Amino acid sequence: MFSKALLPFLFFPLLVRGADRPNVVLIICDDLNDYVETLGGHPQAKTPNMKRLMDRGVSFTQAHCNIPICNPSRASMVFGLYPHTSQLFGFEKWQTNAVFKNSRTFMDHFRANGYHTLGTGKIMHSGERKEWVEYGNDVDYSPLAHRDGKNVAHPDVPSPFRDDFESIDGSFGPLKKVKAPFSWKSGTWRKLEDFKYHSEEDRDLTADEKNGQWAVENLKSLAQSKKPFLMGVGFIRPHTPLIVPQKYFDRFPLESIKLPVIKRGDVEDTFKRTVGSKEDDRSGDRGSKIYDQLIASYGGDRELALKKFIQAYLASVASVDDLIGEILDTIEESALKENTIVILTSDHGWGMGEKDYLYKNSLWQESTRVPLVISAPGLTKPGTCGQPVSLIDLYPTLVDLCNLPKETGKNAKGRPLDGHSLKPLLAKPDGGWTGPAAVLTAMYKWADYYDPAEQNYALRDKEWRYIRYENGKEELYHVAEDPHEWTNLALDSKHEATLFTYRESLLKRIPKSIPKPEVTADEWKDRYFKRHPEADTNKDGKLTWAEHKAHKKLKAKN
Repeated sequence: MFSKALLPFLFFPLLVRGADRPNVVLIICDDLNDYVETLGGHPQAKTPNMKRLMDRGVSFTQAHCNIPICNPSRASMVFGLYPHTSQLFGFEKWQTNAVFKNSRTFMDHFRANGYHTLGTGKIMHSGERKEWVEYGNDVDYSPLAHRDGKNVAHPDVPSPFRDDFESIDGSFGPLKKVKAPFSWKSGTWRKLEDFKYHSEEDRDLTADEKNGQWAVENLKSLAQSKKPFLMGVGFIRPHTPLIVPQKYFDRFPLESIKLPVIKRGDVEDTFKRTVGSKEDDRSGDRGSKIYDQLIASYGGDRELALKKFIQAYLASVASVDDLIGEILDTIEESALKENTIVILTSDHGWGMGEKDYLYKNSLWQESTRVPLVISAPGLTKPGTCGQPVSLIDLYPTLVDLCNLPKETGKNAKGRPLDGHSLKPLLAKPDGGWTGPAAVLTAMYKWADYYDPAEQNYALRDKEWRYIRYENGKEELYHVAEDPHEWTNLALDSKHEATLFTYRESLLKRIPKSIPKPEVTADEWKDRYFKRHPEADTNKDGKLTWAEHKAHKKLKAKN
């Protein structure tokens, strides 16, 4: 006799074998905010190919990430689990996370259910190659400026910005021929290679161009196959360094650049700066530091500084848009057009000087909002959807669209998906939503242990954004009337009832405190050994307390 619990797993392959399962192409840009045509983030954005996809699909105009920084956002998205479910809020490895080890990424779930899965570029933050059946190019932020054996900022970037933020966040400018001692490099952090640039007609491909080419070549091959596939294409731009060919900068002449609408002094009724961390500059108030130092580097000329950076950002977005166009052309010119779902999104947004902040990792609109476009042939009713949704909803949507099992755990310890399927909104963008009215976003701040009850969170629905920081300070914006989030109504006693309602709603959605497990002395010593194997001076594979004490004393001296 078969167990009734096993019946769905025994017969599911028979149910889908004869079905015409759709293909999926998922395109993820890095740090792409709402500087996309139709989203209204910047009036000069030139993204005709993203718009082309929007015109044939559903564009979610209030899509948000679940934590606005790379590693935890991508982990949350591909596992379909909130940061407070997994307790992964930072840059720790997802492979060692207790929840993730027992749950499947969406690419692994597709593979386990008969799909050919292939990816390239930055889908997850690291260690993703094993999640795909076939994988193209590793994550590569190049081209990188190089000098005297070290990656540096673009030679056109002035100090102190170039010195403080260096080769990634401190670098932007056109890809061009440079003079010694400068050169260009490409590759991963572990293996850098020379990047040839003599002219636009005689140069190596950028990392994004390689990923775009890889996608086009594989799509042409897959068009001849009958096996359904899931393809992930991860583009780096517009993540810093904002270095793309000169022709993209030429599309946005510096003198013509318009600045975003910014209210001077807007930061004064906000509280992000009150939760800064001294342990790790990435987690403290990095966005304020980037903003201040960028302006200082242009002699205090705020307008010029922001124009320079925004020009590079718009150029980077345009460069990716061209590559997306080549992917769309390949799909539309083949049989894939009739049966391939195309999705475009980003891991989080990016602030451009609003609230004196130039970065990601804030709980304001500029950081949390992302483009999200889904085109599903035969299903989507083209248009826009203003229902607030989030990246946590992507995994259950894919499961729903492709008729896959909803159980995504590897075993009984795996967690069910946290999000809700967007499929009803694809057919009826103005209704049919069964998920929560407000999207939930957390914020990264460095810690050696993350208690979900002690983190920073925001709720955003159609009418309001509510932010609660770990220290209890709050912000409340009536976004229906104040879309720029200029006035913090949490400071106004007239809105006390609304503030109370959102506070209670948030506290109901996050778990109660999960205290840090007690660690025995031996466990603590073993962890130290893993971080500092050199402390084992006699090389016997064990760390004695004497060796531990001696190594700590040596570290203190140095």
